[in-house]
Amino acid sequence: MSPNEPQVEDIDESLEVTPYRYTITSYGADYPVDGLVKRLDSGDIVIPSFDPEPEIDEPIEGFQRQFIWTKPQCDRFIESLLLGLPVPGIFLVRQQNGKFLVLDGQQRLRTLQDFYKGVLRGKVFTLHKDNVQSQFADLSYEQLPTDDRRRLDDSIIHATIVRQDEPSDDLSSVYLVFERLNTGGTALQPQEVRVALYSGGLTRFLRHINEFKDWRTIYGTKSKRLKDQELILRFFAFLYWLDKYARPMKDFLNRYAAANRDFQLQHKDEIEGIFKKTVTTTVSGIGQKAFRLKTAINAAVFDSVMVGLARRLQSKGNVTNTAELQQAYELLLKNDAYLATVTRATADEESVKKRIQMATEAFADVG
Repeated sequence: MSPNEPQVEDIDESLEVTPYRYTITSYGADYPVDGLVKRLDSGDIVIPSFDPEPEIDEPIEGFQRQFIWTKPQCDRFIESLLLGLPVPGIFLVRQQNGKFLVLDGQQRLRTLQDFYKGVLRGKVFTLHKDNVQSQFADLSYEQLPTDDRRRLDDSIIHATIVRQDEPSDDLSSVYLVFERLNTGGTALQPQEVRVALYSGGLTRFLRHINEFKDWRTIYGTKSKRLKDQELILRFFAFLYWLDKYARPMKDFLNRYAAANRDFQLQHKDEIEGIFKKTVTTTVSGIGQKAFRLKTAINAAVFDSVMVGLARRLQSKGNVTNTAELQQAYELLLKNDAYLATVTRATADEESVKKRIQMATEAFADVG
């Protein structure tokens, strides 16, 4: 984690075991390179893209590592195909709309797409003489001799295509595949994978609401790994879906993200309103250091206090006595039974429901 990124005390979701068996259809397909590029250009194959600070209306779908290949890597990959050398295959997931989402192979596919377009990172894409054999040196796709261009077009890349049949309400098995395939470099965080697989109105909204001034006052600098957005998702999931909670936490959040992907459960205006009101009340009544037992935000304190306070706001309207709210919060954090639920086994069903109930009771009579 970057030294400038706010710390969050939470379970390590990547280590949680998901206790499910899956029914998955998996099959292979061989694609010529030019066909892959055409499918990429038409949107039939989607390379999920991710920008930590996109505009709300920008058509972004999911997570994609930054394009990290160096120019020599790009050149040598193209040369391998020109020479007829075998290259690693790609993994695709077939979505319900018939399009394919790239799970593994993003760097290779983006390199091909850029080479065919003739532009790499804003510069003309030619194969540098120091990286390839002399017959390909300084050539773009359009400048390749006809035979070489045909050989590249006809080169075959093998794809493994997966489709989850059961369970049908989320993409939990694909989530695991994504986690385990993307092992190079910095490991993906659960919310980054979640954004890729459950792209839609909710994930775009999370990016938008993450900008809310009072939320930024509490959380601090934006998380490059989307932990701040995950906490917001966690608030909505516990506020509206607590009765459906079962560990592991990441699977619970996946299921909620799938179920409310395009606001099928709660309307955007509803969740935006309660989030903003709860956060603003927190800032005014508890202060910008809320949700912290020490210096870092404690995720279990966050989810319980936020849900407890939101329930109070939903039932009785605005809090007018901020001194009472502050006192109720301080007493809650001194309660040994509550502290046990936010410091030990925080993802256990009993701990989750007990701390949220205790926070709900703590704030219920605040004026």
